[in-house]
Amino acid sequence: MVKHSSRIELKQSALEANVNFIKNIIGKDVIFSSVVKANAYGHGIKEFVQIAEKSGVRHFSVASSFEAEEVLEATDGKSTIMLMGIIYTDDIPWAIEHDIEFFVYNFERLPEAVEASKKVGKKAKVHIEVETGSNRTGMHKKEFPKALSFLKDNQEHLIFQGLCTHLGGAESPSNQFKIDDQKKRYKAFLEICQENGIEPNIRHIACSAAAIAMPDTFYDLVRVGVAQYGFWPSPEIHYQYLSEHGKQEEDPLKRIFSWKTDIMDIREVPEGDYIGYGTVFQASHAMKIAVMPLGYSNGYPRALSNRGYVLIGGKKAPIVGLINMNLFMVDITQIPDAKVGDEVVLIGKQENEVINVSSFTDSTQLLNNEMMSRLPAAIPRTIVR
Repeated sequence: MVKHSSRIELKQSALEANVNFIKNIIGKDVIFSSVVKANAYGHGIKEFVQIAEKSGVRHFSVASSFEAEEVLEATDGKSTIMLMGIIYTDDIPWAIEHDIEFFVYNFERLPEAVEASKKVGKKAKVHIEVETGSNRTGMHKKEFPKALSFLKDNQEHLIFQGLCTHLGGAESPSNQFKIDDQKKRYKAFLEICQENGIEPNIRHIACSAAAIAMPDTFYDLVRVGVAQYGFWPSPEIHYQYLSEHGKQEEDPLKRIFSWKTDIMDIREVPEGDYIGYGTVFQASHAMKIAVMPLGYSNGYPRALSNRGYVLIGGKKAPIVGLINMNLFMVDITQIPDAKVGDEVVLIGKQENEVINVSSFTDSTQLLNNEMMSRLPAAIPRTIVR
């Protein structure tokens, strides 16, 4: 098999540690739903689902029917799949046939689900998403009683599997007033359910930040995204955890991801010569540079030109010149033993040095999630212990 220009490794033991850390917080009776949208935040749905199931995860959340199918193909057939985002009308029968649960965020979708249920001969498992203050998707309070009546009248075709909402900005204390209001509005929807004599099987509103810092949001299920991959939702959530547990510094969340390539070529650059496109870097002395076989088309941020670094032989090698579509150069003048074919760490650890995703995001103004989810699916992912 021919090789790609870079490769990603996923560490099984790190994911196990993260899952156990979060499960210890939320308790054994709360369902841990692994959010694997955006190609499992860049980690690769196929490979991530496999190691997640080995880590005891049995519930997965996705953003589209396309992603739901990817998870379906990756699971061992014993896990639940919950579709939180878009599902086209034509795909609803397929979802019902494969026991895939899906969000309903407007009333019009309910009659469509009934028709699909009749066609397939199985009940549709729906989660009613309600609007509590994010104004993205969600059923408004004025149409909610009508939806509940419809659910009651069509119980032979519809299962009221869940009532949910999304907390917009739970990772930041500055949004606390908004989150508190959303929690109150959600409770009001629950009360309407009780008044109408029909209640969901599962209640859920918590994301990673809420799962770590807001016990009153746990309910029956938490949707864990960024935290399971080893990233704190925000520095504030990390500090809150440390403060509440009387610890000065600790990082129980482990990065499961490393990104590697190899030296493509090594070149000698005379003093005064320019490196790469344009004139953004001029050698102030005789230099030795290594050429990397990837660039911004492979998800490596162009904003790291003349700013970032990689690890070679356990040492930092700074990027020199502009990052191109499929090449960039690093200074290895101080790494004389480097040779063509040597392993290069783009993200991860090599000997005693580490490059974290934050090294990218701090320099490029990208969110961790944005940086990771931009990594091409074509980069091969492999699982390591």
